[in-house]
Amino acid sequence: MKVKTIFWVVVICMLAPFTSMGAGFHIREQGTKAMGMANAFVAQADDPSAVFYNPAGIAFQAGTAVSLGVTVINVPETEFSGTTELGDRATGLGVEQNVHTKARDDIFFPPNFYMTSSKANSPWAFGIGVGSLFPLAKRWDTTSPFRDEIKEIAIKPININPTVAYRIDAWNLAVAVGINYTYADVWLEKSACTDTYAFTKQGFPGFATSAGEEVIQMGEMELEADGDGWGYNAGLLWKPSERLSIGIAYRSEIELDFDGDADYQITTAGQTVYAAKAGYTDMVYSTGAKTEITLPDMWSFGVAFKPMDKLTVEFDADRFGWSSYDSLDIYFDENTILPDSIMPKDWNDVWAYRVGMQYEMTEALDLRLGYARDNNPIPNDTIGPELPDADRNNYTFGFGYKGKRAVFDFAYMWVDFDDREVDNKIQSGTYKSDAYLFAANLTYFF
Repeated sequence: MKVKTIFWVVVICMLAPFTSMGAGFHIREQGTKAMGMANAFVAQADDPSAVFYNPAGIAFQAGTAVSLGVTVINVPETEFSGTTELGDRATGLGVEQNVHTKARDDIFFPPNFYMTSSKANSPWAFGIGVGSLFPLAKRWDTTSPFRDEIKEIAIKPININPTVAYRIDAWNLAVAVGINYTYADVWLEKSACTDTYAFTKQGFPGFATSAGEEVIQMGEMELEADGDGWGYNAGLLWKPSERLSIGIAYRSEIELDFDGDADYQITTAGQTVYAAKAGYTDMVYSTGAKTEITLPDMWSFGVAFKPMDKLTVEFDADRFGWSSYDSLDIYFDENTILPDSIMPKDWNDVWAYRVGMQYEMTEALDLRLGYARDNNPIPNDTIGPELPDADRNNYTFGFGYKGKRAVFDFAYMWVDFDDREVDNKIQSGTYKSDAYLFAANLTYFF
């Protein structure tokens, strides 16, 4: 009864809004022990976070365990130097500006929760995980030169993942399958801008300033929608010897269908234009909006070995099928004022490579280190200020302190982004980013 109560309290807490950063917009940091080893954990999978990293690992864990944790994430401190275009890009009449601007700082606290159970002498094990796998957050100032691209974007997901595992003792092998349910809120805020020359060319009087020198703000759009989708995951863990283990894990694509509303606050200048163009004179325009996002499938491969009794070393490779994210299209129920937004993305499938190690300092204390090279999926043609991603180096350390019935884990990660050069139809310049993560988990054994 206590375990059930803890679970539902955690679910309710996690439904509160939170966002964070990730690779692409995937966050791999779903367990503190794994994070201390740069998430090289597929072949160890020896704590409850195995539900995420490799669910087959729970078949080798005895008894019942509950783990609750939080990751403190400094959303990447991003700055851009170069030129960008603000205005009516559809007509090729935007105003090019030289800029040096920074995104607004944010800190978020996405939690994670796991519960696993296996009866003595039974090959079966059961588990459930609750976390945030694909969050995204980025905020720029309201006067930013990116304001007609993005002022604020947030994807706030929750993933619930029940799983079952079976151990074949004769082969020292375990297999597992699970169900993934994801629910998410999406929030988008941006300005609609056009340049004064576009007004003049379209025959609207009162805006005849020098061609291309000024930008008129037409209005402020806020879009909010929610959606959900289903997928599955599977895992295999083989321990051919006491010093060697091999793990494979897979997560399927999940298609999220979003349905919501868009509110457009029209400025005085915008009202003049829309009255002449479409006969619309209200200051507020509202309509329904729909979009969809297909989250990528993921393959993870890991090998862990013990070169000595107290030292474990693991090498992992993760493949992310980001080619599923080919477009972000927003369709409005009524197009009098807001036209449908068709935004090609054309992301690429990418790999990440990880190495982590754990050293048993004492019977109660484990020390951990890790490094990962994480490749970004965004091509030059479609990269923008909503997610100015880059290849990155992840450096981590952590520790675990073991008591009689509980374990406390702590980890730190520095995400060092490569400078991202961009040269496309919208902007030309360089993005620079850094991020810092802290994580802690408390695991209790019944």
